Amino acid sequence: MQLLITLIVVLALLVLLALAMALKIVKQYEQGVLFRLGRLAGTRAPGLRTIIPVVDVLHRVSLRIVTMPIQSQGIITRDNVSVDVSAVAYFRVVDAVKSVIAIENVHAAINQIAQTTLRKVVGQHTLDETLSETDRINVGIREILDVATAEWGVEVTLVELKDIQLPDSMKRAMARQAEAEREKRAKIINAEGESLAAAALGDASDTMMAHPLALQLRNLQSLVEIGVDKNTTVVFPAPLMSTIGELGAFLSRESAAASPASAALPSTPDPVGLDKPGHRPGPNNRPDLTRQQA
Repeated sequence: MQLLITLIVVLALLVLLALAMALKIVKQYEQGVLFRLGRLAGTRAPGLRTIIPVVDVLHRVSLRIVTMPIQSQGIITRDNVSVDVSAVAYFRVVDAVKSVIAIENVHAAINQIAQTTLRKVVGQHTLDETLSETDRINVGIREILDVATAEWGVEVTLVELKDIQLPDSMKRAMARQAEAEREKRAKIINAEGESLAAAALGDASDTMMAHPLALQLRNLQSLVEIGVDKNTTVVFPAPLMSTIGELGAFLSRESAAASPASAALPSTPDPVGLDKPGHRPGPNNRPDLTRQQA
C-alpha cells in the first residue's frame, strides 16, 4: 500500500512537470519561434501555448523598440581633428524568425556594427559639418544600418549623435573664432548705425535750411534738456556761425581804424644822428643838450 502511494505521488509529480514544460506563455509584446527536433516549426502568437516537452523548443523574441547606447568613439575627422563621439540607436525586431536563425546575438551584432558605422560616417565629414549637420549624419548612419540589419529581421528606427567631445585646444580656438565673429558683427552694425545717423542728420540739416526757425526751436529744446537737472549752469544761446562772422567783422573794423591813425603821426627827427649807420654812442659822443637848448 505504501509503495502504491509513492508511485501515485511520483506519477503526479511527473505529470505536473510535463505540464509545466508543455505550457508556455508568450507575452503581448513577444512572438514565439518554435523548433521541433531542431527544425523550424513556425511562430506562435501571444497567449498560452502548448508544446511537446523535450521535442519542441520555443524561443520568445521581443518586438519592442530597444534603446542601445553607442559608446564613445575616438574619431579623426576629414580635416584631421580628433573628437570623441557617442550616439544612441533605436531598433526593433520586425521578423522574429530571421532574428533567431540568421544571427546568433542580434543585440551584440547591432552594437558592433553601429560603432563601426559611426566611425566611418563621422570620419567622412569635417569638424564644422559634424557640429552643424548632425541631422544629415544621423540619417546617413541609419541608412547604412538599415541595409546591414535587414537580413537579420531588424529595423533601425532612429540614430542620434548624443555627445561630441572636443580637445581643449580646439575649444579655445573655436572660442576665439566666435569672439572675432561677434566683433565683426558689432563693427558692421556700428558702421550701419553711423551711416543711418549721418543720413538722418543730413535730412535734418536740409529741413533746418528750409525752415530757419527750426534751428531756434532746437536750441530752445536743448535749453530745456539742460535745465532738467537743478544745476547752476547759465547758457546764453547764440548762433555760432553768425557770432564768429560778427567777431571777424569787428576785428576787421578795428584793424582798419587803427591803420590811418598810425599813418597820421609825424616822424621824430634824429638830432644826433643815432639812426646813422656806424654810429656808436659813447661818453664823448653824448649830445650837448645845453647847447641845443640855447
